[in-house]
Amino acid sequence: VQLQASGGGLVQAGGPLTLSCAASGNIFRVDIMGWYRQIPGQLRELVATLTAGGTTNFGGFVKGRYTITRDDAKNSVLLQIDNLKPEDSAVYYCYADLRETSSSDARDYWGPGTQVTVSS
Repeated sequence: VQLQASGGGLVQAGGPLTLSCAASGNIFRVDIMGWYRQIPGQLRELVATLTAGGTTNFGGFVKGRYTITRDDAKNSVLLQIDNLKPEDSAVYYCYADLRETSSSDARDYWGPGTQVTVSS
């Protein structure tokens, strides 16, 4: 199983940004997909996750500018960030909690991370 993210880069403050991530490989069911981020010198923190049942969980710093959606047919998840601010700059990691077969336990998988840098 691999998670491949795209959409990061250098962006202007005030604009929107959409990160996308798709899981590929031997996948029976994706229970949870989402995003974490890591700012230099800080621990990796939750941005947002979305369960297969539609329950969202946002990090404590999220104040309405972040939207998470998923496409179960494509095993993918999108994170939209509106009105970007320099403090949004971080490495964003795609995350999935999924089962490879009907009889396997759910496991955590991580993408390699995509850098988002917001210039003021």
